[in-house]
Amino acid sequence: MTRLVLFGAPIAIVVSVLFSSGDSELPPSSPQPTETARTAARPESAGQSAENDEKIAGLPPGLAAPAMKEIASQLVGSAEASTLDWRSQYGTIEDIGDGSGYTAGIIGFCSGTNDMLQLVEAYTKDHPDNPLAPFLPALREVDGTDSHKGLDPGFTDAWTTAAEDPAFRTAQDTTRDRLYFEPAVRLAKLDGLSTLGQFIYYDAMVLHGPGVEADGFYGIRDAAMASADTAAEGGDEAEYLGAFLDGSRSAIRARKVQRDTTRIDTAQRVFLRDGNLELKPPLVWQVYGETFRIP
Repeated sequence: MTRLVLFGAPIAIVVSVLFSSGDSELPPSSPQPTETARTAARPESAGQSAENDEKIAGLPPGLAAPAMKEIASQLVGSAEASTLDWRSQYGTIEDIGDGSGYTAGIIGFCSGTNDMLQLVEAYTKDHPDNPLAPFLPALREVDGTDSHKGLDPGFTDAWTTAAEDPAFRTAQDTTRDRLYFEPAVRLAKLDGLSTLGQFIYYDAMVLHGPGVEADGFYGIRDAAMASADTAAEGGDEAEYLGAFLDGSRSAIRARKVQRDTTRIDTAQRVFLRDGNLELKPPLVWQVYGETFRIP
């Protein structure tokens, strides 16, 4: 995975970024995003958030239904770790050479992209004596880089040990949902997207990170919306999702490493081409040439 740097405060921006047309400014404490972000993606106001909550409450659960969330986790697991057994990944950790430092856990939390730091901080708040707590100063220092300074030796062993604690596994689930799953599904529903569309948003959020740059999730969404209307805008969902997947694929191909696009080409596009907008099993797809099935 190559994910955009998040840096804490931008998380608050991108998690709340929805399609508001108002002119409200970002909070003074938040770093200013790019000009594209200012014009195309703005935070929800309190009133908009409440209004959107009502809209979402009246919609089917979609990908948020427990059975569908499990399928989503299996699909992401096939792309991130070549396994449907995504729960086996809590204790995994390695530097895969993509410039994001250590990549670890169920969706690839990275020491260089802030989400790992947020995870360990949250876990330590409730469990201060955990094996990862001594590495928090180093995690703060290397955030935004690929450095291992202060993490080696010992951090990888500490991660593996922490992963034996059910509380740490729960913390991974909670952080994944807060940073990636919930904002992606929320925005997809407001864009009028089906369960498949919600998954495509979620996978892109995990893969690209919630960035507003051209190769971040919100930048890719902006470009797709410029070429096709969302279902909420009266457009054809398949056409819009095709445009979104085109943008996601281009962002992958523009990288120097981790440029394989099979999670799109032989997985998500297959479901879209088959018209399986509800992402109903049985599902058969390929990633990295390996075939996966959910009966």
